[in-house]
Amino acid sequence: MDSFLIEGGVVLRGDVNISGSKNAVLPIMAATLLTAETCVIRRVPDLSDVRFMGKILESIGAEVQFEDHTLTIRAANVRGFGDYDLIRKMRGSICILGPLLARLREATVSLPGGCVIGTRPIDLHLKAIAALGAELRVAGGYVHAKAPRLDGALVFLGGRAGPTVLGTANLLMAATLADGVTVIESAACEPEIIDLADFLKAMGANIHGAGSPTITVTGVKELHGAEHEVIPDRIEAGTFAVAAAATGGSVTLRGARPDHLGAVLDKLQESGVRIERSAGALTVRGNGVLRPVDATTMPYSGFPTDMQAQLMALMCLAPGTSIITERIFESRFMHASELMRLGADIAIEGPSAIVKGGRPLSGAPVMASDLRASAALVVAGMAAGGTTQVNRVYHLDRGYEKMEEKLERLGARISRVPGE
Repeated sequence: MDSFLIEGGVVLRGDVNISGSKNAVLPIMAATLLTAETCVIRRVPDLSDVRFMGKILESIGAEVQFEDHTLTIRAANVRGFGDYDLIRKMRGSICILGPLLARLREATVSLPGGCVIGTRPIDLHLKAIAALGAELRVAGGYVHAKAPRLDGALVFLGGRAGPTVLGTANLLMAATLADGVTVIESAACEPEIIDLADFLKAMGANIHGAGSPTITVTGVKELHGAEHEVIPDRIEAGTFAVAAAATGGSVTLRGARPDHLGAVLDKLQESGVRIERSAGALTVRGNGVLRPVDATTMPYSGFPTDMQAQLMALMCLAPGTSIITERIFESRFMHASELMRLGADIAIEGPSAIVKGGRPLSGAPVMASDLRASAALVVAGMAAGGTTQVNRVYHLDRGYEKMEEKLERLGARISRVPGE
């Protein structure tokens, strides 16, 4: 397995182009199953998750071409089941359930996997699909769904940790071809849901309220092909913003959407980082003096769980005590022990991490446990003295396009070491 070798102590400076959103493009790829016509998706990040999702769609029978950050997908002849071993390895694959059921009225999808960051049940997905009239059975590692017809319904999607993003996406796609009106209450409000709705509307869907807690979908008889450009990745932008702050640098994020980053930018400014907004870009300037901040992860528009690990790495550098509370996933502090290998002072108490920052970090070999933990370790490694080796960076390749190359262009001393 590949690793990153990082020589710390370098100030990041320059411009970086923010790629298309991983969390937006995966359900959009699934939505192409709703039509037999060709769909073209632009600004697609070249990630292992995107290529993996392409293989899943091909296993169902779709034709997938990926070239120069553009996906062309034609799902003219698809079947209601895919490759079990492919689908179970990626959590995002569960979002093929809704469109397959809507298009074919029958679907068999293996239970999904993904990063090991806590229990992530799909009960709300199943509740939503069942509310439209589908018969569901979970057996042998598969979800079997059948529905001679789908009928619009009022569906409440609130869960223990708030609305479900993928569950909202699944129901949204299924409802586009259902008879009548579907009202989704306590829907996820993330920008990625708005982006999916925009793509579905370009395909001919009738959707109102995306981005709010109530989404109304009036079913149509069929959808057609469409072209769409994916929104920029707010988590990649947030990660590079934290990297600039951690190194005391100045980095301009080309293509970043400040309106998607409100909670992240607020915490950065609270910690003493300067933020400058301009047309089509965002500049982050670290002044070398960080202040501790407290943060609690929440559904959008609160502080995102996907930025929790990166903020923790930054707070290791801020003199004083920060408290970071995780309310979305119960096991998302696995990076804390690896940050401690670099010299961080972190104590875990229930859902909170107490970070006593300001101690110098020193390089060491560390192990990435999931996608965002990997990013946090890279940030910490760049701020640490000496050499840090981040192992198992295949996690990073799932969600960051050529991260080491982008960082190197900003001045970081970072290289990929091929695994054996």
